[in-house]
Amino acid sequence: MSKAHKKKAHRKNAYKKIALAVCVAAVAGTGYAATAIATPAETKHRPASPKASSVLLDVDYESGTLDSGIPGLTTTHAKADDASKVENGGDGGSSHSVSHKVTLNDPDYVSDGAPRSESANNELQESLIQVGDVHRYEFSVMLKDWEASDGPAGDILFQGKHAGGNKPSFYLMAKRDEIAFRSPLLNLQAPVVADFRDYVNKWMRFRIDVKWTDDNTGYYKVSSQLPGESGYTLKKTYSNVKTFHPENPTTFGYIKWGLYRPASSTDAGDPATRIVRHDDIRVFDLAKS
Repeated sequence: MSKAHKKKAHRKNAYKKIALAVCVAAVAGTGYAATAIATPAETKHRPASPKASSVLLDVDYESGTLDSGIPGLTTTHAKADDASKVENGGDGGSSHSVSHKVTLNDPDYVSDGAPRSESANNELQESLIQVGDVHRYEFSVMLKDWEASDGPAGDILFQGKHAGGNKPSFYLMAKRDEIAFRSPLLNLQAPVVADFRDYVNKWMRFRIDVKWTDDNTGYYKVSSQLPGESGYTLKKTYSNVKTFHPENPTTFGYIKWGLYRPASSTDAGDPATRIVRHDDIRVFDLAKS
């Protein structure tokens, strides 16, 4: 490693240690453990976002570990060694990202009774979903060697999930040759990327703003930033909707990222194996920004 690279790595590690100390001090006496490290924004590969004090979760995988150095981050429950792993290289030239892989009809790629491999923040109190929250979710996605399919199934890449076994409030899925936003219980669906085939093996960025309400005053705002674009473009807004709407009683929700293939089938012509990579998963409290 060159002296310049060593110096850069040392400086980044120092920044992370300082950020962790600040995070621990901020939550002292609250009864919660520090659950996220707010690293300095790297303008080289990260777009501008709300101020650092509003960061509730920052998962960049620069630790080289599946939990991104965040104690309590949930990783895949699938048994296969390659169901989830840290990869070299990430969005915008960062050092690492995470991949999730699912092969249909193979029990080693089944997690919690379904063909999926996902990570989640369900054990990280500070970034959970509560009624009244106004959150921004940002994340980068790469569809690794992805084949478009003519089948009706969609493969889920990111979820805003109600706890207690409830259906998601919303999710982002790759279906046929598009990436779409969907809120299943509200019967809402809209394309976010009309045709992803030119972006396979390239990093795409997404932003979803949600006002979490149990009445019809909430909203979803869905944006994307595709390769070659300089910033986010708002793709769809749903206003005056009930966004916290579990079928069964629960008091909180959480996010999941990875790959969930609930209706995909090789009999329907879907590829047996799919791999998706994620980087820079962040949760912001917009009420504090």
